[in-house]
Amino acid sequence: MAIDKINSTDEFKALIDNIKSQDGYIDPIAFGIARVDRGQKNADKILQANYAVVNFQENYGSSAIFIKSLEEAGISVDMSGSEFSATINDGFISNAMNAFAPYLSEATGNAHKNVQVIKALNNIDDIAKNFRITFIYEDSNPTTVESAYLKLYALSLSKVALRSINLNGAFGVLSNVAWVGNKPYELEYLRDNEIEMKLNGTYPNIDSVDKFPRYLQHIIPADNTRVLDSSKVRMGAQLADGTTVMPGASYINFNAGTLGAVMVEGRISSSAIVGAGSDVGGGASILGVLSGTDGNPISIGENTLLGANSTCGMSIGDGCIIDGGLAIFEGTKITIDANELAKIKKVNPEASLEDKEIFKAKELMGLNGIHFRSNSTTGKVVALRSIREVKLNDELH
Repeated sequence: MAIDKINSTDEFKALIDNIKSQDGYIDPIAFGIARVDRGQKNADKILQANYAVVNFQENYGSSAIFIKSLEEAGISVDMSGSEFSATINDGFISNAMNAFAPYLSEATGNAHKNVQVIKALNNIDDIAKNFRITFIYEDSNPTTVESAYLKLYALSLSKVALRSINLNGAFGVLSNVAWVGNKPYELEYLRDNEIEMKLNGTYPNIDSVDKFPRYLQHIIPADNTRVLDSSKVRMGAQLADGTTVMPGASYINFNAGTLGAVMVEGRISSSAIVGAGSDVGGGASILGVLSGTDGNPISIGENTLLGANSTCGMSIGDGCIIDGGLAIFEGTKITIDANELAKIKKVNPEASLEDKEIFKAKELMGLNGIHFRSNSTTGKVVALRSIREVKLNDELH
């Protein structure tokens, strides 16, 4: 069977209502069509999925059309599990073109992007091998490369908040591959063909070996966002508008990133989040959940400065400063004299701080307006009320 050509928007809406009324129909959390890269040695092994359009908790009419188009093309869609993926065929494209007919002429620019995908696929020959459609129905551990990439895209496109989507098990799903630009190569394939490729001068110039691609291989950043070295941001990172990532010691891991314009010259480890207007100084490190934070993901507040080569091992609030070279962990002993403690309490009225001199840094976690520094005479780590608001240079962002 096939979907008859739809001639009006009213007919289109009626078709969607009919599809959704079928027993067992479920709207997906996320869906999209990807061009996949397959293994050079094992064609059944998917190495990477490139999504032109990612839908997350949106465009349910398009998902209904895609599901109906698959079923009428002889591909049964299983909505009972956490996710479903299938290779699309010409029948699917023909059905979707007929269903989207009222919108084909309008599908340009930012309008009807899922329709644009179908129009583009309609002009591509031999789609049966390289194009896969994926639906996610539950936010469970990803079980396929396609679903893992769909979630990574959702993060990097800011369609979901950092730390809000399940990526557990993604490392077990994704293959470790050699990246040559945006093309992944199976390591086994390179080993098998190494002699011939090197003697023929066809051995590739490998940029990296990793399970994750680089952010810029898949994502177009905002106009006012700068990434000066593509190797410094991993796919699945999230960069808010105005973020600048400098070369050198900087790095942003997956499921980590910024919430506003931030200067990044240091390392933002997995699950770490940095607030707007903050500055991660050269060589500074924000620890990840596997790096000694007792599993607590770190959040850095707004207008906060992490000095060059400092280490932050706990969440801190707005307007804070960690001096260059200083390491602050949850168990670090912090000395605060009575006058400075009173000032810190005043700016943090909801905090329950005892009247004492020595604190564990964990007791100051998330508080605003604190300046952490080392007393050069005694060597003690002390906390003062930060007396300046940290602002970025607007001309540089």
